[in-house]
Amino acid sequence: MSHQKRDESGNDKGKEQTGSDNSNQKAAGDPRAEHADILRKHGEAIALFGTRVHAVRPDQWDASTPCTDWSVRDLVNHLTVEQLWVPRLVRDGATMEEVGDSLNGDQLGDDPVAAWDRAAAGAVAAFREPGALDRTVHLSSGPGPAAPYCTQMTMDAVVHTWDLSRAIGAEEELPPHLATAALREVEPYASELSDSPMFADPVEPPADADDLTRLLCLLGRRP
Repeated sequence: MSHQKRDESGNDKGKEQTGSDNSNQKAAGDPRAEHADILRKHGEAIALFGTRVHAVRPDQWDASTPCTDWSVRDLVNHLTVEQLWVPRLVRDGATMEEVGDSLNGDQLGDDPVAAWDRAAAGAVAAFREPGALDRTVHLSSGPGPAAPYCTQMTMDAVVHTWDLSRAIGAEEELPPHLATAALREVEPYASELSDSPMFADPVEPPADADDLTRLLCLLGRRP
C-alpha cells in the first residue's frame, strides 16, 4: 500500500474487514472485542511475514517474485515502507503531505532483516496503543478510521507472505484463519484491482478450493 486510495498493491483504503471466522463472530457487536481481534490478526500476519524475511538466504535477495517486476528485496522493501507509514499516520496523525517523500526509495540499507524487524515492531506498537484503532488516519482518499486501515495492512501482509514464500521456496501454506480474513477483506473491491501491476487477472479456483487458494486466485496468483 502506498497510502493512496488505490495503492501500488491495488488496495483501496478504508474498506472494513468482514472476516467470518469464529473470533469475528464473537467480536460482532462488541467494539472492544472486534478491535482485539483485528489487532491479533494483524500481529500474526506481520510476524508471519517476518519469519519469511528471516528465511531469505543471502543469494536470494535479487530473486524474482510473483509480483511483477519486483525482486525479493523490492518486495521486502515494500512491506517495510508500509510499516514505516503506520506510526506517522496512526500515532502522529500526520497527513500524506507532511510525510512527503521521506519514506520513498530503499529503506532496507545494508541489513534488510534488521530494517524489517524495526519497522514491523514500530507498526505493531502504534496500532496497539490504547485507542489507536478509534483514531482518524489521513489518507489520499480523505480522513478515515484506523481500524479498516489495520485490516488492509493485515491482508497485504498475508498475500505478500505467500509471494515471498513462493520466491524463496519456503512453506506456502498459511494459517487458515488469516487466509479467510484476508479473503473477506479484499473480496468487496477485488474487481477493481486488475489495473494494478501487482495483480494479474483473476484465476478460476478449483471448485473445492480453500480460502487461501481462493484468495490467491482472486488476486491473480497461481498457487
